[in-house]
Amino acid sequence: MTQTLPSSPASHVPVQPELRSLWSAVAGGEFKLHYIDVKGVKTRVLESGQGPDTLIFLHGIAGHLEAYMRNILPHAAHFRVLAIDMLGHGFTDKPARDYQVSDYVEHLHDLLDTLGLDSVHLSGESLGGWVAARFAAKYPGKIKRLVLNTAGGMIADPKVMERLRTLSLNAVQNPEREATRKRLEFLMEDPSIVTEDLVESRFAVYRLPDMPPAMASIMCLQDMEIRLKNLLTDDELGRIEAETLVLWTTHDPTAPVSVGERLASLVKRSRMVVMENCGHWPQYEDPDTFNTLHIDFLLNG
Repeated sequence: MTQTLPSSPASHVPVQPELRSLWSAVAGGEFKLHYIDVKGVKTRVLESGQGPDTLIFLHGIAGHLEAYMRNILPHAAHFRVLAIDMLGHGFTDKPARDYQVSDYVEHLHDLLDTLGLDSVHLSGESLGGWVAARFAAKYPGKIKRLVLNTAGGMIADPKVMERLRTLSLNAVQNPEREATRKRLEFLMEDPSIVTEDLVESRFAVYRLPDMPPAMASIMCLQDMEIRLKNLLTDDELGRIEAETLVLWTTHDPTAPVSVGERLASLVKRSRMVVMENCGHWPQYEDPDTFNTLHIDFLLNG
């Protein structure tokens, strides 16, 4: 069964006010931004909360942990929250090789080992959802509850792949902020919510000296031959044991709701929610609706 949730009404008093700055979303709470040596990979982590269970957020392709700035503190009231820059992304180390889904999965597994975490809640968006699904299938005992947020890995649409590759490579090769803005606007149903602060946050990542070659490595999943080898299979989705929330949106530019419905149908203990008036970043576009439904699922299933 698919549940469609409207966006927060104008009269709604939000948990978080309209924020123009990413960091103002966490300024009123306690958090730690630090690096962890994950078996030789220097990994950037934003950590908050001291709940009994750990929640890990995984961002999308060519992204970084700031994707979750509007979600950290509400979740930290209930969980120990870790938002990470995945392998080759953000300010995490960028080994010189193509990054396929198994590379991200094993980096995450090594992170859990390094931190001594036996099991966690795992929530991934886009590429992060692709990684989260494969991780949950390969290491079912390590996942308590799973959220697949506009997850990748189900289809290979050449038009979407080419657009994503073009926007991403141009953003790291072009010294103008406008190229970074266009890459971010691709994610949103309403491009006007791409703030100057969000652009600056990503621009700082994309101007790193090692980012252009890393982006080429990240974009290997937009190569048709490589992508087809990495797609999620019906068999592995059937091996996911955790209770799973499949979260989709009405305006996802990467895949229609029917793709999310198929994903949900293949995961045994799953339910699906569709958020209205959002694109590919519902956790940022409508954080109040996202935080409410996401926390409720993680606490209560």
